[in-house]
Amino acid sequence: MNDTRHSILLVDDHPMMRRGMRQLLELEDDFVIVGEASDGEEALRRVPELQPALILLDNNMPTLNGIETLKRLRQDGYEGKVLLFTVSDAEEDVRDALRFGADGYLLKDMEPEKLIQQIREVLQGDLVVSPALARVMAQALRVTGSTPEIELTERERQVLKMIAGGNSNKMIGRKLGITEGTVKVHVKNLLHKLGLRSRVEAAVWALENERLRG
Repeated sequence: MNDTRHSILLVDDHPMMRRGMRQLLELEDDFVIVGEASDGEEALRRVPELQPALILLDNNMPTLNGIETLKRLRQDGYEGKVLLFTVSDAEEDVRDALRFGADGYLLKDMEPEKLIQQIREVLQGDLVVSPALARVMAQALRVTGSTPEIELTERERQVLKMIAGGNSNKMIGRKLGITEGTVKVHVKNLLHKLGLRSRVEAAVWALENERLRG
């Protein structure tokens, strides 16, 4: 038995989708489905008891949609991973999901093998976004105005831009020719300097500040 299994809560208003997701994820030794919810309100009731490591969350649901559920989860102090898995590629939804603390935003038309890979990356602390949404995300989070002066090293700036591009620590290390451990140190340092709590917030910050792009 795998001692490093990650608990997952499935939240989707379509029973067939939940059943399919359960069957897919339960084929993996490192995943365990601890529960299901048919809408946001039910998810909010179940999270305190289940304390899942990751919530796979649909957006288009009755009563309480995924974005509002995410917002409430973070307000209630849930610190686990939240991955939006939806059919919506609306710019507003992508923007709000990341700003309210989602760890990723994936579209339901992706291949099952890719979804499993992306879930593992989120559990490792990476930010994931469907490739089709990369441009939407950048446009949605781009803002105008003055940029605060933050004393980041050149290497920290490189790492930050790659985080904003959705790269994992391993991929950043390969591209920069440094170890994954060194990347983690840089991420920790730049989060501290920026006063941020997560890679998601760092990605948003980078995309909002044009001088870190390009």
